[in-house]
Formats: sequence, C-alpha cells, structure tokens
Amino acid sequence: MASKNRQPVPEDALNQMQWYLGEETIEDYQDGLLSRRGMLKRLIVICGGSAAAATILTACGVPVNAPPPASTTAPAVVAAAATEAATAGATSEATSAATSEATAAATTAATPAAGATAATTPPPPAMPGQAKGPLSVPDDDAAVQGSDVTFPGDVELMGYLAKPAAAGTYPGVIVIHENRGLTAHIKDVTRRLAKAGYVALAVDLVSRAGGSASTAFDQIAGILSQAKPEDLVKDLGAGVDYLLAQEGVKQGKVGVVGFCFGGAYTLRLAAANTKVGAAVSYYGPAPQPLEQMANTQAAILGQYGGNDARVNGTIPDMEKVLADAGKTFSKNTYEGANHAFNNDTGANYNEAAAVQAWQATLDWFKANL
Repeated sequence: MASKNRQPVPEDALNQMQWYLGEETIEDYQDGLLSRRGMLKRLIVICGGSAAAATILTACGVPVNAPPPASTTAPAVVAAAATEAATAGATSEATSAATSEATAAATTAATPAAGATAATTPPPPAMPGQAKGPLSVPDDDAAVQGSDVTFPGDVELMGYLAKPAAAGTYPGVIVIHENRGLTAHIKDVTRRLAKAGYVALAVDLVSRAGGSASTAFDQIAGILSQAKPEDLVKDLGAGVDYLLAQEGVKQGKVGVVGFCFGGAYTLRLAAANTKVGAAVSYYGPAPQPLEQMANTQAAILGQYGGNDARVNGTIPDMEKVLADAGKTFSKNTYEGANHAFNNDTGANYNEAAAVQAWQATLDWFKANL
C-alpha cells in the first residue's frame, strides 16, 4: 500500500500472497470499505490466526490497539472477529489459531490509541457492486454465448466459458480473477473478450474448496492466500488444456489476462506454461522467486495504476529479469489511477484508465496471438 511504513518482521512469518492480500484488506479498511471488525475477521482468515494478523497490522503501521465502535469493548471486537472467522468456514489451521489466540489479541487491543476517536457507524463490507462502466457486456448479449462449466484437474474444476455466438475459429484466452473469486464482474470481463472475438475461460481458483459460489465471500481471500501456488498454477494449466480442446478455438498459443491476485497468477502461469503466448497482468505483483520469469515464452504486458506504489515497487526487479533473459515485456502506467482501476463494480474504478487499458489489452492479444 502506498502509505505504509513497513517494519522489519521475520521473512517467513507470512507467504507472499498472505502479505499481499493482507495489505489489500487493510487498504480496504483505510479507504472506508470495511469496518475494523470486518478487517480483523478477514485478516485472521488470510493470515491463519490473530497473532499473524497482528504482525501484518504492525508491519503496515496500523495500530493493533485502535478503539472499537462505540458501545463495544475492544476485547469483544477482536474475540468476536476470531470466532466469526472460525465459524464461517476458515481452514482448520486458521480456525484453531483464531480461537486460541483471540484472548491475547483482544487484551492488546483493549488499550485505546492516543488521540483516537471511536467510530459510530461502521462502513459496509467490501462486497462487489453492480457494473457501471461502458465496457460491460450483459449475460443476455446476443453476440455472446456464456455458461458455467466444469472440467477435469486434480479435482473437478469450475469455470465460466464465453465465446462469440457466430461460428468460426477464435484465439483462446484464460481469465484469472481477483482475490474475490469468480464473481459476476469476472464473468462480465470474460464476455467482453468473447464479444471482441476470443473464446475465453475464467477458471475458478476456489474450486479445491468447493467453488466461489458456495463459499462465504469473506473466506475466499483466506483460501486463496493459503493455497499452494503450484496447485493454482496446475489448475490454470488444466484450464488451458480444456480451452484448447474446445471446438472453434485456434490451436497453438493461448492468451491470459488477470487482475490483482489474478494479475500475479497471470505472471506465474506465463512463467510455467509454454502454451501461453501472450499475457496481460493488471496491477499484479511480481511473483517470487523472480527468476521463474526468465522461463516465460509469452509476450507480457503490465497494466498499472499510477497511484499503486505497493504493486509498482515490485516491477523494476522483474523487468530486469525479463530484459536480461531477452523476453518481451511492456508496461502502461495510468496516472491518477489506483489499484483495481479496471473493476467497474469497485470503489477504485477509473473509467478513463479502464477503457484505455482494455484497448491496450485487445491490441496486445491481436499482435501476439
């Protein structure tokens, strides 16, 4: 996050995605999209326990001992957040940690921060809203055929497939969702590609936990943060194979586009799968270890918000790895745009940046697929 003042912490305290998604959760809270209680509940699930959640709060310069909403004691807020995280479907490890550590975290949180004032009305949760941008393609658009699908992998995988209604042969593109799972917005993005002349498949990376549709919204980020990267890359690879097996899909290379968490996995998939010929990562942090990017066979385009210092700071080192390996990498930075500027159901939507970036995405796929 742009304003954080991260303090030194053990390198292995949290994995890369726990840091990244934890920081996003804190940013949602600071932007007024989450109440403090909602932030704590989500952080406990993402980090696997309240002690780890306290670690990332401290590292990001957010006081652990900030006051709770009026008429609610601080211990009750933290303890309730841990209990809710445990009962709402967190992993067994997170459940155990959340319940056993809640008392200690609540004791720390009981002391009000100096000069702080209590909130009287907590903001609503950061739930997806309705599409409000000019790029949106409704699910009943006559030019597009879209449907939920399942396909084989280590488990039965879920996704959403969209293709042009007109018969023909079209390039294939994998779509990778944000940390919110396979939402209506990501299905909309998949239809946008179909309307532009691609067969597109959005892979549900919550499939191993039962799928986005059957998982509580506040649990999805935690599930994704604790998943093994190699498992998710394998699931995306199964999506590539399924997409290439569809009638009307051009054989050879496929494209991939992803957003936020999905932007990070766009880079991972491009590094791991030689069938990816073109990749567009929207505000995705560079994966670790960076050396994996030297293996890519894809032409990569990065799309970044000018205000998104948290992600943008990870790019120069990856850019060097790609340049040293002789790979194709280009980037666009949209000044004045924040992280998640493309999501027209979210608070950071920037229409001008989203429209420009979408045209750049289509141009990239046209040139490289």
